[in-house]
Amino acid sequence: MIHFAKDLRLWFAPQRIREEGETPDYRFSLANERTFLAWIRTALALVGGGFAVDQFLPDLRWGVRVGMSLALLAVGAACALRAVNHWVRCERAMRRGEDLPLSRFPVVLSLGVGLVAAAMVVVVLVGWTDRP
Repeated sequence: MIHFAKDLRLWFAPQRIREEGETPDYRFSLANERTFLAWIRTALALVGGGFAVDQFLPDLRWGVRVGMSLALLAVGAACALRAVNHWVRCERAMRRGEDLPLSRFPVVLSLGVGLVAAAMVVVVLVGWTDRP
């Protein structure tokens, strides 16, 4: 928990990362930033998908539509938050000359998206709509 609180402070004061270790080759820092941006694009796509399910599939039963929308929105929010945390952790590890941190989040993200996709397949096959 102490590490998370320290990482959280670095989200809002990234210049403090420079206080640790040595400056890595700028190409590695830029690669870390590109990875961060890829996670943010993924988060935006998930959030957009959550809104799209809610707004453009009005014929789905309310519970199904809201459940899928909330799942996509929650995974999108988690992805955005995880992107910042992962960026800070990787930048710190590079400055310290340590191995890059491992993460289980890609598995969580894949499972979340996969479950929503499976639910959508069921909805398409079964046709859970409010129409008779």
